[in-house]
Amino acid sequence: MPVSRLGLVVHQGRPLAVQAAEVVRDWCRRHDIGCTDIDVWKQHEGRRGGMDELHHAGNPDLVVTLGGDGTFLRGARIAAKNDAAVLGVDLGKVGFLTEVACSDVEEALEAVHHGGATIEERMTLTMRASRPLEIPTGIDALLRYGHGPALPPPSVRPETVEGDGWGVALDVTALNDVVLEKLARDHQVSIGVYLAGRLLASYSADALIVATPTGSTAYSFAAGGPVLSPNLEAVVFTPVAPHMTFNRTVVAAPDEPVALRVLPHSGQAAVSIDGQLRGILDPGDWIGVYGSVRRLRLVRLRPTDFYGRLRDRFRLTDAPATGIDGESDRFWVPDSPVPADLAHLRIPTARTAAEETARPVPCPVSPTAGTPAEAPAAD
Repeated sequence: MPVSRLGLVVHQGRPLAVQAAEVVRDWCRRHDIGCTDIDVWKQHEGRRGGMDELHHAGNPDLVVTLGGDGTFLRGARIAAKNDAAVLGVDLGKVGFLTEVACSDVEEALEAVHHGGATIEERMTLTMRASRPLEIPTGIDALLRYGHGPALPPPSVRPETVEGDGWGVALDVTALNDVVLEKLARDHQVSIGVYLAGRLLASYSADALIVATPTGSTAYSFAAGGPVLSPNLEAVVFTPVAPHMTFNRTVVAAPDEPVALRVLPHSGQAAVSIDGQLRGILDPGDWIGVYGSVRRLRLVRLRPTDFYGRLRDRFRLTDAPATGIDGESDRFWVPDSPVPADLAHLRIPTARTAAEETARPVPCPVSPTAGTPAEAPAAD
């Protein structure tokens, strides 16, 4: 896909990201490609919604993020509005979304520009609600103490029909998850949970998570949810610290919506989208979370070793009882061609296994790389 305009999201708190950003800008200048920094702010400034940020950037067809998964999510919320591709440059600690090392950023840009990269699509979530989301004055500062400014509440999509009972359609594209959580430590949220229009149960809990397969390794995983392959299409519902016997995750089909209704005697609930506070619900309010028709387009230079990354990122160790057998091979891939009855399966070849095993060369940090004053993103 030839690149005509590029949007750049930089974790300004990482000198390496600032240094790599100059490489991207220089590449754009040499190829006569417009490049705009997006989702940039200072502590006293507000942030733009996804559509406003997209228009400010001139509707880029490629978004490059320099940081970890938090920075990637900042770029993804903008790219998904315009079906732009996202290239994540890995500068984080436990990332699953970023693709290349910063030492390979120029090679990656060339591959994208000249058609040498592949595009991997990921499922996203969107929302409806009983009313437009709002953040009451004072709550934002309390909940985001020590962080950068919050995003504005999501705008209402034009397909909303007032009074039809389906609520307002919100301009939301979540790659990881939508979370409903309590505001007060001593007051849990009480939520009626409906799957595909049918009541599952009424929960009293710290939070309730609706995640994509991509988000299954984020908050849902920390709450005890399962790990799902990002190649799946599914909606993952996970309760957090529920006061009830049934505390299991439910994995629903991608066309089965999840509705969360705040019960009359519940405390207020905060709505977070991909880790960003976007609104407060009162008793009687509800949200509906469901699979979106939009897909996020991720740039990949080679097949992704998701399970190898799972092992590395979570530092999985083998059972002590297997120690006598020595370390297992990282891949089980015979050298001979894949048999015909296995050809339809997702199996790495010996060549791709060797490529995925190769470690990227770490980037050198320039001693003169500066750190501008903008607030860093949380990764």
